[in-house]
Amino acid sequence: MATAPLMPKATAVWLVDNTSLSFAQIADFCHLHELEVKAIADGDAAQGIRGIDPISGGQLAREEVEKAEKDPAYRLKVLESKVRLPEVKRRKGPRYTPVSRRHDRPNAILWLLRNHPELKDSQIMRLVGTTKSTIQTIRERTHWNIATMTPIDPVALGLCSQLDLDFEVNKASKNAPPRPEGEEIGGQTLLPAEVTTAPGSQPFADFEPSERRRDEEEKIDADSVFAKLKNLRRDDEDEQ
Repeated sequence: MATAPLMPKATAVWLVDNTSLSFAQIADFCHLHELEVKAIADGDAAQGIRGIDPISGGQLAREEVEKAEKDPAYRLKVLESKVRLPEVKRRKGPRYTPVSRRHDRPNAILWLLRNHPELKDSQIMRLVGTTKSTIQTIRERTHWNIATMTPIDPVALGLCSQLDLDFEVNKASKNAPPRPEGEEIGGQTLLPAEVTTAPGSQPFADFEPSERRRDEEEKIDADSVFAKLKNLRRDDEDEQ
């Protein structure tokens, strides 16, 4: 059921000119401020707007107008439309991108590839309205403008909504294979839980910082050199 006329200001212009309804009644019916309706009546607002008859348009019954004119406290009710609009189905294929936003698509693709590598090419195509060849050139860093690209969130660019992005990310995460145990992350291998939680275990013993290890090795080498020098000095003293 509609809650407001299709063209509120044009409807308000017609009601001001053709009925004796109060400003409050017209403002309530058209979802406008009462002062705005008063400005329309005074000619200070909606200049050049042609009034639209809500009665002939099937949005208001004549009986409603007559009842409201007799009772200033009565509020007009919008008639329920008899026309049933078909449900809008989600469009398949790449999303249409306005011309003013098309130069931002490579930056959005770069952002998606870096932050959501689990997304398929078909999902990126739906989100930003691009082609598979463009995604491939950006992934392989062979795009003609790759040197000047900056990763930017496609939601911030207005190329897709946050709901659409979350939907595609969640869908890709569900279809992604689970991470196997012991998989290397950042060059290191994760140890099983039974090893790290065992009494007296040192799970990070093998990941000692390289600088600390290097210092200790240099210290050991220096001690061995000094020890050899002392032995040579003693040998010289014994010969003398």
